Amino acid sequence: MGTKCCSMQKKHLNTLIGFMFLLVIGGNIYAQSEPKTTLLLRNVLTELEKTYNVKFSFADGDVNAIQVSKPNSDSLEVILKELSEATGITIKKLNDRYYTLTKATTISICGFVFDNFEENTIPGATIEIYDSEISGITTENGSFSFDNVPINSLIHIKHLGYKPIFMKAKEFIKTSKCKTVAMALSYQELEEVIVTQFLTTGLNKLNNASFELNPSKFGILPGVSEPDILQTVQALPGIKSVDETVSDINIRGGTNDQNLILWDGIKMYQTGHFFGLISAFNPYVTENVSIIKNGTSAKYGGGVSGTLSMKSMEELPLTFSGGAGVNLISGDIFGEIPIGEKSAIQVSARRSYTDFLNTPTYTTFSEKAFQDSEVDNQSEFYFYDFSTKFIHEINPDHKLSTSMITMSNNLNYFETTDEATAPDRSNLNQDNFSIGGQLQSEWTNKITSVLSAYYTQYDLDALTISNNDAQRLTQNNLVKESNLKLATTYKLRDNLNWTNGYEFTETGIENTTNLNQPPFASNIKGVIRQHALFSEIQYASENDKLQGTIGGRINYYENLNTFKEYIFEPRINISYELMPNFKTEILGEYKSQVTNQIIDLEQNFLGIEKRRWILSDGKDLPITKSKQGSIGFNYDTNTLYIGIDGFYKEVNGINVYTQGFQNQNQFDGEIGSYVVKGAEFLINTKNNDYSAWLSYTFNKNDYTFDILTPTTFPNNLDVRHSLTVAGNYTIGNLKLGVGLNYKSGKPFTQPDENDPVDETVFPSQINYEEPNSSRLPEYFRADASANYTLKINDTVNAILGASVLNFTNRRNTLNTYYRLQDDNTIETIERLSLGITPNASVRIRF
Repeated sequence: MGTKCCSMQKKHLNTLIGFMFLLVIGGNIYAQSEPKTTLLLRNVLTELEKTYNVKFSFADGDVNAIQVSKPNSDSLEVILKELSEATGITIKKLNDRYYTLTKATTISICGFVFDNFEENTIPGATIEIYDSEISGITTENGSFSFDNVPINSLIHIKHLGYKPIFMKAKEFIKTSKCKTVAMALSYQELEEVIVTQFLTTGLNKLNNASFELNPSKFGILPGVSEPDILQTVQALPGIKSVDETVSDINIRGGTNDQNLILWDGIKMYQTGHFFGLISAFNPYVTENVSIIKNGTSAKYGGGVSGTLSMKSMEELPLTFSGGAGVNLISGDIFGEIPIGEKSAIQVSARRSYTDFLNTPTYTTFSEKAFQDSEVDNQSEFYFYDFSTKFIHEINPDHKLSTSMITMSNNLNYFETTDEATAPDRSNLNQDNFSIGGQLQSEWTNKITSVLSAYYTQYDLDALTISNNDAQRLTQNNLVKESNLKLATTYKLRDNLNWTNGYEFTETGIENTTNLNQPPFASNIKGVIRQHALFSEIQYASENDKLQGTIGGRINYYENLNTFKEYIFEPRINISYELMPNFKTEILGEYKSQVTNQIIDLEQNFLGIEKRRWILSDGKDLPITKSKQGSIGFNYDTNTLYIGIDGFYKEVNGINVYTQGFQNQNQFDGEIGSYVVKGAEFLINTKNNDYSAWLSYTFNKNDYTFDILTPTTFPNNLDVRHSLTVAGNYTIGNLKLGVGLNYKSGKPFTQPDENDPVDETVFPSQINYEEPNSSRLPEYFRADASANYTLKINDTVNAILGASVLNFTNRRNTLNTYYRLQDDNTIETIERLSLGITPNASVRIRF
């Protein structure tokens, strides 16, 4: 009995002791979990002045809104050090009694980058400091450290295989213990390793042989003080414009309508303002541009010549940012605005002021645009574009975005003739409206998907009222396209991804012409539906020496039961590091497209915009198909890049109407092909202050039309030799660029010197020599540009820019063709290049 009693007492005593122990531990845990007391910095300084008999001098605006934790030390020196580290404010001791506090504009930062899955440090992660040129990578233990970092800047942390992170620099203020950050694994498709600074900052070459342009980091190129997207891409080897426009870009000898141009995944049928002299896409809301000449991903359809894919804001911004600017043609404004923690909107607007103010740039542009047209006394011309994008993060695994862009060119003018009592009135309107959406989802650690859809509409309208208001001519080209695409990516292994998808596209195009005197009406319309399945494997070896993508695409085309056709398009893109800094690239692709532009010299839109979009019909204009292969070698270090590529491209199913013939074959409507054999060479030496390069491109581009005589002759775009020597230099906040461009003359066809006119037929015709048997004179142009960044305060910069195209004022001949007059004499028409063309700009970034 006694033993049992004692045992019970001992048990109760142990229980009591255990309960008291839990109370003590719980009290300590509770005490430790209590939030730290925060005080206004101003009040803390007042208490320190009383306690330690000192005085602090500071600007009210620097400390009024700052809160800090309650000091827990008795040492003034320790307290001041903690306050400085926590706030970024510099505290300087003047003597034993007086101290000054100044708000720093720059800070020192440090941190450690971890893998939150394996809890290991991540060496080699890229650290980029926005609003500065500071960047670097983490060390072997995952650490990084930088000095003189703008206090209000953002930090972008990224690494292959991990989701990128954006954080404020203030969160990494260097203290005795550096901040740690964990990166989540990403199961998106394999990322490419980029070459930092290719020709200029913001222009990079990727491991898949494509190029990436980041306008926000764009440095400077000769003749381009602002990052005009479609002008900038022409600095790359193999990409030129034979007529000096951005809306007629020729990639490896192809026509502009053979390029696939995407904006946020939406196909664009209008790309230029001012009849192609200015890019229609605002570079300040374009986050990056991918330029692909060969080895295209299977997820892209169309564009037998090349692909340009532009993307606007893709990540939620942490703070409001924006800017505005004006140059000698137009003004624009843009902004990125966070809406809560999960949403943001991006907007941009641009408009020319050419309808009420003439400038030297506008005068030069007008002379070139209207030099061989009917426009003598234009009354009004202006353009505008507007875009917006909304991003909403539904949850960490699902993100929704919608994009919209609209653009317009408008020309109205009057012409007065001696015979007419009323002036001839004409106008031309070119409009594009596009809207699209995208849902990005991460379903598991291995499966992701992207669901997207868009609708785009392009409309070109022309109206001419003449002969004392008695004659009215209207012309219209209308394109409507809808698209739905689903792409899924499955992570087979850490270095192996498998992407599959389906795409549906419906394209309708209508061309109408109506004339009241004499009565004439034409209305040609068509619709093509395309179903496509695509699949590809992306692989990267563990040491990243071998990277590649192999896949294919099956297209099924249907044109309102007129024709049906299946087309298989294999794709390959492989790069291998043969030795350190030395790589080889093997690329190949089959592609097809059903949209083309015809150039009608008789039924043109006021003689200015001669291009009309049309659809393949399976007969007069078959589906255009291409096959291309290339091999390249490049050597790249931090200071030197040398690259050479050889390629072969064959395009079948072209019609003479789509090629712009201006000779005896321009009305034949024959079907043929062209073959381009060429090589591209580039050497680029660079460091932090300068970049200099020399590029050379050789093309041999020949048509084959079995019915014409001869059957094979030079392509209209057969520019055999193209050479660029250029460079840029940075001196503090000043950037300078200068360059020389040379091209051999493109081919054209002259009238027969011995028998120029055939008067035996009615109406009389010009007798031409063999097609494209003559060459224009060589082309030479020298350009220069400069810009200066003026730092107004911590968050606002002003950028002053100036550029001069063709500062030698050499008038190059871009094209020559001939017209037969009523008296059977031949008129020679020459299109000349831009003369000396100055431009200047002022921008504010905040």
